[in-house]
Amino acid sequence: MTLAAVVLIAAASASAQPALKPQSDPAMAELGNGFASGTANVNETTLHYVRGGTGPVVILLHGFPEDWYEFHKIMPRLAMKFTVIAVDLRGIGGSTAASGGYDAANMAEDIYQLAQQLKLERIYIVGHDIGGMVAYAFARLHPEATRGVMVLDVPLPGIEPWKEVIGDPMSWHIGFHQMPSLPEKMIAGRQFIYFREGFFNRGTLNHKAITDADATHFADAYTAPQQLRAGLDIYRAFPANEKFNASSQSAIAVQIVLVGADSSFGKLNPKIAESLRAHGCANVTTEIIENSGHYLVDEQPQAVAKLIEDHASLK
Repeated sequence: MTLAAVVLIAAASASAQPALKPQSDPAMAELGNGFASGTANVNETTLHYVRGGTGPVVILLHGFPEDWYEFHKIMPRLAMKFTVIAVDLRGIGGSTAASGGYDAANMAEDIYQLAQQLKLERIYIVGHDIGGMVAYAFARLHPEATRGVMVLDVPLPGIEPWKEVIGDPMSWHIGFHQMPSLPEKMIAGRQFIYFREGFFNRGTLNHKAITDADATHFADAYTAPQQLRAGLDIYRAFPANEKFNASSQSAIAVQIVLVGADSSFGKLNPKIAESLRAHGCANVTTEIIENSGHYLVDEQPQAVAKLIEDHASLK
């Protein structure tokens, strides 16, 4: 084989995976050494992700109204044992907004294609809030590709007690976000106030767990009109999620861990687990994070990190 051929083969191999960029974002600098960001073209969109560490793969999926940075407090610890990849869901933060495809099943396909492109095998997926809905859809669509999923503090559309959840006044934002065009007009330019007062202060026991600097970062991830629309379109896709989850009743053995905060959805997890078992999920367990509201990764990062270590480690 000629030297030129060797060079061409090496170049082709190098281009097979998206290139990682060194730290430049101040948010990434908080992670310390060993982390880099990248983008990948998947499923007719472009996903941004932050990667670090070595070992078994753990993919982290954020909730609303956050982005990959939701996990910045636990990523350095997890990177000591795992290859950690925190992803911006489509349309959010550094990921590209698309004209559609914001249902959980399609966003799970985004993650599956990302894993394939990065040549990741037997991944463990941790999703909070919206990310938890995507993690469950991934387990349904690609059970062979994951060694387990962890759903952090979120009920699942179409899985009881979903009707009880959407009827609760605390879930006011779901109906509001699903309205056409009006939420964009009311929230645009007020993201920081809306997120700070409407979500972070209401969804935490310790309001200081998400600082104003953190809230500013998250507001920036939804600043552009297409980013804000993407965040709202995720809620507008809930009816599709309900149909998908309600109709998915085949038997699967994927380990599903439901983690709830004691001052949030934790009290519903036994009902959710029972409903999942009735839908064919044979391996469902529940865990509680104490002294926390809905944003449990921000409030109790060490407790969440330990649960991930316990369940995501290869056995």
